[in-house]
Amino acid sequence: MSEPQREVDTAAAAVVHLLVERGETLASVESLTGGLLAATVVDIAGVSSVYRGGLVVYATDLKASLADVPADLLDARGPVDPDVAVAMAEGGRKRCGADWGVATTGVAGPDPQDGNPVGLVFVAVAGPSGTDVRRLDLDGGRLRIRTGAVAEVLHLLADRLHALPPPEPVTGPR
Repeated sequence: MSEPQREVDTAAAAVVHLLVERGETLASVESLTGGLLAATVVDIAGVSSVYRGGLVVYATDLKASLADVPADLLDARGPVDPDVAVAMAEGGRKRCGADWGVATTGVAGPDPQDGNPVGLVFVAVAGPSGTDVRRLDLDGGRLRIRTGAVAEVLHLLADRLHALPPPEPVTGPR
C-alpha cells in the first residue's frame, strides 16, 4: 500500500471512529474525487452506523440540481470556488439528513479548467457548528491530486470534530 493511500485510510478510520463515538452522521458531495471519498469512507468497518450517503456531481449543472448549490453562484464563479465547496457540503448534509457534510471540488487535470490551474482544490465541511473550507494547491497526476483532496477533507473534518466538546454520555434507556 502506498504512503498516500495509507494516510487516507488512517484519516478515514479516525473520522469514522470519532463520528461513532459522537453518535453523529456524515454525507459527502464530490466533484473531482468522483466517488473516491465515499469509497474510502465505506471501506472502514462500522461505517454503516454513521455514513448516510453521498452525491457525485461531476457536471456543473448537477451541483445546482442535486447538491443545492445556487445557480447564480455557479454562473458567477464556476465550480472551482470556496463558496461552491461550502454550498456543496451544506447541500449534501441537508439532502442526506446528516449531521456533517463534506465536499470536494477542483481541477485534477491533466488540463486547466476555466482558467483554474491543475491542482487547485477546495474542500469543505458543514456541520452543527458551522462551515469551514480549505484551499489546496496540490501537485502530481490525477490520482495523487484526487487522493490528496480526500485526505485533506477528512483531516478538516477530524480537526472540526476534535475541536468540539466531547459528546454527552448516554444514561438510562433511550
